[in-house]
Amino acid sequence: MGISVGLVGLGAFMRSFAKLYASHPLVDRVAFCDREADRVAKYAKNPVFAKKFREGDAYPSLDAICKADLDALVIITQPWLHAPQCVQALESGKHVYSAVPIVSLPDSDEMLDWCDKLVKTVQKTGKHYMLGETTYYRPEAMYCRRRAKEGAFGDFVYAEGEYYHDLDNSLRDVKRHREASQAGQEWVEIKKKYKARGAIAGPMDYPTHSTCGPICVMNAHATKVSCFSYKSTDPKDESYFEGALANETALCRMSNNAVVRINEFRKVAHPGSEIFRVFGTEGTFREESWRDRKTTTPLTMQEMRDELPSEVYKALDLGVRMWNAVEEGKDPGYYKDKDFAPADVAKAVYGGHGGSHAFLTHEFISSVAEDRVPAINVWEAARYMSLGIAAHRSALKGGELVDVADWGDAPK
Repeated sequence: MGISVGLVGLGAFMRSFAKLYASHPLVDRVAFCDREADRVAKYAKNPVFAKKFREGDAYPSLDAICKADLDALVIITQPWLHAPQCVQALESGKHVYSAVPIVSLPDSDEMLDWCDKLVKTVQKTGKHYMLGETTYYRPEAMYCRRRAKEGAFGDFVYAEGEYYHDLDNSLRDVKRHREASQAGQEWVEIKKKYKARGAIAGPMDYPTHSTCGPICVMNAHATKVSCFSYKSTDPKDESYFEGALANETALCRMSNNAVVRINEFRKVAHPGSEIFRVFGTEGTFREESWRDRKTTTPLTMQEMRDELPSEVYKALDLGVRMWNAVEEGKDPGYYKDKDFAPADVAKAVYGGHGGSHAFLTHEFISSVAEDRVPAINVWEAARYMSLGIAAHRSALKGGELVDVADWGDAPK
């Protein structure tokens, strides 16, 4: 028997993952769930899913799909919904994959409470939770974890993580698109209540793209943080920020005694980046290069990337070919016997965000199949989140040093 998976939230981002989950060789059944009936119908009719979709596996709500006899749910909904939906799914007996972050709300206490609830729910139910943080499976992160395991960095002394995504680089469109949905309209109303009580949001409410790299490479977590912020002075930006902070810069003391700087910027003249740098006493990684005291070694994406099992790679390759054919109005088998150029294969099979999507999919499915704690488990995910939560608290206090909450290591 293979794994049965329900895909919850069939919006734009799910399109990047649906084809991967449906074509993974360990998955033999795929179900669909969304409040928007037309989205469910579109997926149910897609011939890419014909062999793994059953007619009754189309669900109008999370409540409904939680009652289904599925092994796992992949929840890719709006950020404010993630934690409560994941808790509900875990309590219904499902393993859960969640889009990032754990949750995003303009209230630090609420976010910490949800982190705590999520950890306790995983412990209580014995089900697996995995956060879909893309940075973890970028080639740079995979390479650095291998070098760290070898001891090539020596002692870690300093690291930087940054996520630069200016609001005019698609974020206005993302906001508009999200608020056009049923869930988005609900969030518009909920936000008014936060604003009425003086809650101030900031980019550290969604910190995982910047915090993941240093944490997962050094295998260490933040213990204290001081953070400063920038608020946009352009009145044209108010409709986007709605009183929120635009940029936040944090300086952290880590559990391994290293220092880490984290930048989360939404107002910056920059093409955008989701990168990190790690400095050690014997080796350093930065700008896609390995460096020691004498030499700099440039690295290609393929050199840095881990390898997927060959049978998984081939299955995902075929699934992506089928998906591309259907998207182009062709028969699903149109590309079956055609070879893609190597660059096209890398882009198509590995997926977006630095080629992380295929690895995220495989890690979650294989962890369920093997009944093991996934790499980006709830304890790891909480460390990405709690650093940002503490940093935002510090920024609201003018840079005051703040302790960072921690729930310990994942069980072995």
